[in-house]
Amino acid sequence: MSKKPTAQRGSRAGATPQDSRQAKIQAAQKASGSSANKITVAGIVAILAIIAVVGGVIWNEKNNEKEAGSGNTAPPAGATVDAGYRSFADVTLASGAPVVTVFEDFQCPACKQYEAAMGSTLAQLAKDGKIELRYHIMNFLDDKTGAKQSTPVANGAFCAADQGKFQEFHDAAYTAQHPEGDSVTTADVSKFATTAGVGDMDTWTKCVDAGKYTSYINASNESAGTAGVTGTPTLKIGDKLYSGETLGEVATADGLTKVVEAATK
Repeated sequence: MSKKPTAQRGSRAGATPQDSRQAKIQAAQKASGSSANKITVAGIVAILAIIAVVGGVIWNEKNNEKEAGSGNTAPPAGATVDAGYRSFADVTLASGAPVVTVFEDFQCPACKQYEAAMGSTLAQLAKDGKIELRYHIMNFLDDKTGAKQSTPVANGAFCAADQGKFQEFHDAAYTAQHPEGDSVTTADVSKFATTAGVGDMDTWTKCVDAGKYTSYINASNESAGTAGVTGTPTLKIGDKLYSGETLGEVATADGLTKVVEAATK
């Protein structure tokens, strides 16, 4: 009795060798296509991940620029555009203590002279709670002289204020003031910060390099003009301005003390 021939392994009954080879080729192509798709998908995922990281970095940089640079318009803590920066803010004021506002430009030679003569008296009156001492910082001399000194040093002072070292920086900057008309670098200004005892110099340097408080300083300068200040140094005690010839009334310890006592309510 004749038997039906057994089909060869790996092929259909009645299939030719050519059909078997074609089936293997098609299977291989499908397998290859599937791997390619997997690779393509993996590549897209990787690219999207890179885009997300880069986008995050850019966003952070923009956010930092807004917080510390031309996009920042916030005043330093303890300051307002019109009232200036209060020094010795932790001191409890005596009843009726007047506000004494000092209008200064860190590039101003006359301001250095006044600070040398009266700075310690102002500081002591503030420490004793007899006055609320405020500094209204200006930068008009940058435009007048063409130098870049007033604004960088002012930024240095307010960046130091971020670390509780405004008064120390302020005093150091006037003690070692650069000549009027000289531009300064962050490295120059950093010497004042070191003298002041600023602890985190990396943060301070980034703050100054970014010009974190430039917008505030510009606004403070404009506000001083609106308040009737025409030069520096000028003191405002109560509602009265002392500048030019009248500055002499508050240019001695006795004179300043008498004016403060008269303004105490």
